[in-house]
Amino acid sequence: MDRRLDIPPVPVAQVRALERELGVSFALAQVLARRGLSDPADARAWLAAGDRHDPSAFDGIERAVALVLEHVGAGTTITVHGDYDVDGVCSTAILVRTLRHLGAEVDWLLPSRTEDGYGLTAATVERLAARGTRLLVTADCAITAVEEVALARAGGMDVVVTDHHAPRRGAGGEAGELPDAPIVHPAVCGYPCPDLCAAGVAHKLAAALLAGAGQDPAGADVDLDLVALATVADCVPLRGENRRLVREGLEVLRASRRPGIRALMRVAKVDPGSLDARAIGFRLAPRINAAGRLYRADAGLELLLTEDPERAAAIADELDHANAERRHVETRILFDAEAQVREAGDQLAYVLVGEDWHPGVIGIVASRIAERHHRPCVLVALDGDEGTGSGRSIPGFDLLAGLDASGAHLLRHGGHRAAAGCTVARAQLDAFRAAFVAHAAAVLDADDLVPVERVDAVVAGDELGLALAEELERLAPFGVGNPSVSLLVPAAKLVDARPMGEEGRHVRFTVQSGGHRARAVAFGTSRLPDGDVLDATFALEVNEWNGAVEPRLLLRHAQPPAPAAIDLVGEPDDPVAAALAELGAPLPAAGATPAPTGTPRDRRGGGVAGTLAALVASGESVLVACADARRRRAHLEDRVGGFALVAWPSLERDTELMARYDHVVALDPPASASQQALLDDRATLAWGPDEAVYALRAHEAGYDLRPVAAGVFRALRDGATLADVVAGAASPAAAGRALRVLCELGIARVEGETARLLDAPRTELDRSAAFRAYATRLAEGRALLHAPPARVQAA
Repeated sequence: MDRRLDIPPVPVAQVRALERELGVSFALAQVLARRGLSDPADARAWLAAGDRHDPSAFDGIERAVALVLEHVGAGTTITVHGDYDVDGVCSTAILVRTLRHLGAEVDWLLPSRTEDGYGLTAATVERLAARGTRLLVTADCAITAVEEVALARAGGMDVVVTDHHAPRRGAGGEAGELPDAPIVHPAVCGYPCPDLCAAGVAHKLAAALLAGAGQDPAGADVDLDLVALATVADCVPLRGENRRLVREGLEVLRASRRPGIRALMRVAKVDPGSLDARAIGFRLAPRINAAGRLYRADAGLELLLTEDPERAAAIADELDHANAERRHVETRILFDAEAQVREAGDQLAYVLVGEDWHPGVIGIVASRIAERHHRPCVLVALDGDEGTGSGRSIPGFDLLAGLDASGAHLLRHGGHRAAAGCTVARAQLDAFRAAFVAHAAAVLDADDLVPVERVDAVVAGDELGLALAEELERLAPFGVGNPSVSLLVPAAKLVDARPMGEEGRHVRFTVQSGGHRARAVAFGTSRLPDGDVLDATFALEVNEWNGAVEPRLLLRHAQPPAPAAIDLVGEPDDPVAAALAELGAPLPAAGATPAPTGTPRDRRGGGVAGTLAALVASGESVLVACADARRRRAHLEDRVGGFALVAWPSLERDTELMARYDHVVALDPPASASQQALLDDRATLAWGPDEAVYALRAHEAGYDLRPVAAGVFRALRDGATLADVVAGAASPAAAGRALRVLCELGIARVEGETARLLDAPRTELDRSAAFRAYATRLAEGRALLHAPPARVQAA
């Protein structure tokens, strides 16, 4: 499926200011500017990832701290009620460990996804009261459990709510009722980083509890590994303080002595030294989640809390087996769901239903369907008269709003814009599906249904090296709110494809761009997209293998180029008119070399397509100077576009053309000193060896007029029309120059748009002043274009 490239325009001046102020590459400066960090101070702060806020920034946290410490001091039973996903397990582990450290009498309860469902329930409250809990601390749940918290308090139980999910909303979207208890919630309590996950909230409460007990709050940092694990796994935005928490948490993870974490890395085949956010998201977190999806989440919690290496190893093996089973179940459900999609045909949204689908896995499959078909999707696992639903969305569709609009047909629902869940009666399935699809039809337009490929920077072949790969790591950790960097390599060739991995499910290949080559891989596909040249987007990473360190491109998407038009300026678009324009044009001047008017940016040999496309993507106007505008347009128009094209001689005749454009790109080298002098601070030198050879040939074809004049003479002698004469010449300009020489010598005459030979004796061509001027320009150009290129300092 082709995609729409989303390349936000950014002024080149902003990009170059970042490049200069921060000492970073042009590519990284593009990324920063496109991510809203065009101010150097803001960009520097983002790269440092140093945001840190005191727990006291939570409004009312002192009430929660006082209540918890009161129960710790009294020795009453405290229960931490968590959730069955990674965030719920980690936040529970953080609070249990901290309370144990403070000497509390503490236990925990994690609900079963299949038996209890999400969140705090009345049945759970009654069960906890019966077993003697006197303080209930929720983790990753209960901000909407108004009635359940009231029930607990009515039964003599104190409650502290820690959560990060959306609270209740009124019918008009206004803030709804909150539980009557001390609350620690980043959005509700006005915390400066409202995007904390539940483990981040638990970490802040743990630090506040330590401080309240007269201990060093930095002791809570021992659990930063769990905070990082949960923050990545729960897909909260990696902005603000979350960036610091994950970055520091990864360091703790890499050096972790926690037996459960070490055992989990072993079964997941993760090298601690190279652990990153991707390893958390795709290797560690799924194994902790697997127990909660298929069975109970207690195994994951015990793994994080145990101090026994043997027990940790046994639990890690159990989780690994559960994850393998989860993948098998997921594959079966995905197969069934895809069959329903095919049967339903192309719809704006899908509600897919299965009798024997596991409710703990349907969310993953819904995500796969939404991604493959770019449609919002809800999967419903039926069990008796009710079904449990889990949905995933696309950027243009608010899934929670869709469930709100269909709420009359649901028993319960909740969640976020991108992911949500629901419970639906079997008898209401058809009505729910119709209402959900109708809402999608009302809010989605054609653009929403086309996948968007985000682009952070447009790069040329010479930029795809280890230096840039290492530099991009400064933007890590990557995830929601800070996705991995997407680099567009325009008009690239993907060659030398070879299968790799088990059963050849992946491809390794080489990317050719601007005379440069780079190694690349494509995961999850056995073949590359078709096309001689492709606009391809990649992630660029540092790959370490067998002691070697090298850059590696990871293919995101590739499709044939669909460039904007190329405007021809500075000469008539009609070839005959272009030839006739040469008859009255000023002759090339010989004399003193003009002084340069500025210092252009030197991108010679880097790759023309990438260099040119990066300037076009700025949204500013670009003029491209070349040796032969017509031929160059024919070469380029299927690969790149969105700029104006001018021949060097035309630009030399009308230098005011440059004033109309923000940027001037020298695609081919200038062939005279006067042309060189036109290159000022706005200019970019973009040619490589091939363009230099082309420019020399074009220059000789345009100014070596002996063969051209002979060809024009023969064509006119044989009765050819002026259009035929021009078409048979090397270029319209060359034909016009030859005609000018013949006219000066009295051999030919041009009247209107016709040309004819005169009855004149043969004579030497160098008797023509025009011929001598052209010959001088020919020699000057040969000398310049044969000479080694002078180095030009980058602006």
